Amino acid sequence: MFLTISATGTPERPATDLGYLLHKHPDNAQTFSTSYGTAHVLYPEASAERCTAALLLEVDAVALVRRGKGKGRGGAPDAALAQYVNDRPYAASSLLAVALSAVFSSAMKGQCNARPELPGRPLPLRVEVPALPARGGADLVRALFEPLGWTVTVEAVALDAEFPEWGDSRYVRLVLESERLTLSEALRHLYVLLPVLDDAKHYWVSSDEVDKLLRAGDGWLPDHPEQQLITSRYLSRRWSLTREAMERLELVRLAEADDSAVEEIDNAVAEETEADSEDAAEPEEKSVSLAVQRRDAILAALHASGAARVLDLGCGQGQLVQALLKDMRFTEIVGVDVSMRALTVASRRLKLDRMGERQAERVKLMQGSLAYTDNRLKGYDAAVLSEVIEHLDLPRLPALEYAVFGSARPKTVLVTTPNVEYNVRWETLPAGHSRHGDHRFEWTREEFRAWAERVAGRHGYGVEFTPVGPDDPEVGPPTQMATFVLTTKEEKAA
Repeated sequence: MFLTISATGTPERPATDLGYLLHKHPDNAQTFSTSYGTAHVLYPEASAERCTAALLLEVDAVALVRRGKGKGRGGAPDAALAQYVNDRPYAASSLLAVALSAVFSSAMKGQCNARPELPGRPLPLRVEVPALPARGGADLVRALFEPLGWTVTVEAVALDAEFPEWGDSRYVRLVLESERLTLSEALRHLYVLLPVLDDAKHYWVSSDEVDKLLRAGDGWLPDHPEQQLITSRYLSRRWSLTREAMERLELVRLAEADDSAVEEIDNAVAEETEADSEDAAEPEEKSVSLAVQRRDAILAALHASGAARVLDLGCGQGQLVQALLKDMRFTEIVGVDVSMRALTVASRRLKLDRMGERQAERVKLMQGSLAYTDNRLKGYDAAVLSEVIEHLDLPRLPALEYAVFGSARPKTVLVTTPNVEYNVRWETLPAGHSRHGDHRFEWTREEFRAWAERVAGRHGYGVEFTPVGPDDPEVGPPTQMATFVLTTKEEKAA
């Protein structure tokens, strides 16, 4: 099983930078043990003009059978033989994808401590896979790779070159070329699409494969025209996992659309300017944005609750997490969001890679969907849902309610959402329009109160309401906040 990655360069930007990105020195041949064999990394050529890294995977067919993952298992008469006589040692498959992830893990994540400027730089890349199973043929190969920016060359491999009348096999020789992709993007494309084309995996596909798919597919899978086929095949056509992945991908797409929207009256949090800083020349004229007022109200409510361990559910780009970190009363802060892109921005905002050890121990960013229960969210003092619920379709809201109030069950839950009655006060908002294009609903004060009281009663919480922003005597505040406090007998006894 064989794959090569080549880069071209110039004296100013030598192709041997590929060695830094892969964390493998071109002068050395290296060997790595994997669960199903041995992976070798070597460089057939390494010069300033052209550098090629080769990954050779020697599959241990006996180990594959002993683990019960060889092809041909089942009731067919030739099943036993098929476990030993198959294409696994020769054709690119999920075995090679796993080896890519294991051997080039730092490159796949876009990490390079020695040359931190390299991972984000597009490279003139050429990837060659001599033998690739392609269930769907050359047309499917092109449909998968071309939308990602690759120039694709596919050559069918004959069943037998001496007997051309037998026709072509299901294998192809694949060459991918691009000058505008980073190495990390290229590796993540291969990691997902090699097993998709083979339409099989050498290991049991469990629920954690959804997280792997979303991590590797971040930035390209949500908008891929063949998203459903990729998701289904990657997850071995397991319907429940495919449905979960598709729903989470849709949430990612909506979150990214939310980030790129031009008009964000209520949800946008602009970068602070010098005029907004504490040492501005005329602080008495400073205008405090609604987003800042909302964060201040949340912080005040968390202080009043006595919470020390806090979840920011739907943390977005980390503005609230950043504010929480500045207050040492909060000993553990966890930001959760479905969008890996948003979490990457949050990580940069928080400077996690340069944060001191003691400070870093207080904060964690996690990917997760609020539409599903998550054991990682249990046991916290408080959870915040700031401008989150209105981005869900109403039929999906009960799933979030149960995941937060029924499963995670923090002692305090803060929920903020726009008050639609206040929209008439926004001069720039056309009549009848929502504050943001992705809002699935916006509630009146009465509607929000009815929902909150129903959720509180169903799950053993009490609830109180607080206005956020100027409280207009006619239409109320721009933002409404509900504070849920657990009032079950168990909590009272504690």
